[in-house]
Amino acid sequence: MIKFSIKVDDRSMKNVIGKLAGSNILITGATGFIGGLLADELLSWNKEYHAGIRLVLPVRNMRKAKERYPEDKDEYKSVTLVEVSLEELKPDKLDMPVDYIIHCASATASAQMISDPVGVADGIVLGTKNVLELARIKKIKSMAYLSSMEVYGTVNHGKDDGRLIDESTLGDLNIFSARSCYPLGKRMAEHYCHIYFKQYGVPVKIARLAQVFGYGVRRSDGRVFAQFAKAVINNEDIVLHTPGLSMGNYCESMDAVNAILLILVKGQNGEAYNVTNEENTMTIRDMADLVADKIASGKIKVVYDIPKDNIYGYAADTNIRLSSEKLRNLGWKPTKNLEEMYRDMIAYMCRDGNSRP
Repeated sequence: MIKFSIKVDDRSMKNVIGKLAGSNILITGATGFIGGLLADELLSWNKEYHAGIRLVLPVRNMRKAKERYPEDKDEYKSVTLVEVSLEELKPDKLDMPVDYIIHCASATASAQMISDPVGVADGIVLGTKNVLELARIKKIKSMAYLSSMEVYGTVNHGKDDGRLIDESTLGDLNIFSARSCYPLGKRMAEHYCHIYFKQYGVPVKIARLAQVFGYGVRRSDGRVFAQFAKAVINNEDIVLHTPGLSMGNYCESMDAVNAILLILVKGQNGEAYNVTNEENTMTIRDMADLVADKIASGKIKVVYDIPKDNIYGYAADTNIRLSSEKLRNLGWKPTKNLEEMYRDMIAYMCRDGNSRP
């Protein structure tokens, strides 16, 4: 189980703990990265504060889920695993009460978005609709849906003018690109959240996540930031398959967990919140240089191998700088910069039992 991360003198988060204590909380995607961190954080409250939180975790693969949440360990006694896909999720599959829902499950691999765009789109849109319907039937107190900064698309058409983008500004997305299954699916899922609130009063909030990494990222992760970390571990040059001009917005993993829980309890229904550390905004190229110079101490370099076609499924270049003002107004404060995030991620990847690619 992860180390308890919320500081008890943080008034906003103490309020969150009080609100969620004694609740049944359903988390989708709990065998994944962020869902798993959320589950562990909530379970740590039971130990630290006797919070009496019970987790309900719908899972596709029961064997994998039992390995992640072994029922013979005391800290997981308050976990109920339910084997069901989100595409088949119905209220009658869950005969227990549900007070809160955090919907994390989604495809995240760019290669899958190219090879199976229909499956990715269906998983996002139909899965979210089913979770919202469950929320409606169960009459929950609150739900947080995890969306993505990719919903913004192209806002300023390739020019970085330095302005911060808030939640009200959306740009262009190419509907005739298979890779758009992910950002368009996320947009439609957000729309479902909004209309379920408007028509049925479902108390749902949206967390638009920047790229999240740090503690908890496994070495099997194939995303760009993880590839950079593995290059440091293996003492290999960082290879970029694009010019690296896309602007990246980043947030440390436990900062993101605390943001999601804060949005769940204090956010406005039907609205979205950017989850990003504004100080951690830079291009992919600049981040690669930072990792090579600062994290690897100049022992590796950045090289470019750019194919003619987008065979790796990378998203189109964006130049947006996300604003976190709306989230900060709820009382949230980020704590770690990019260097600290990389050092935490590399330490996690190298720890016992997780030391091989």
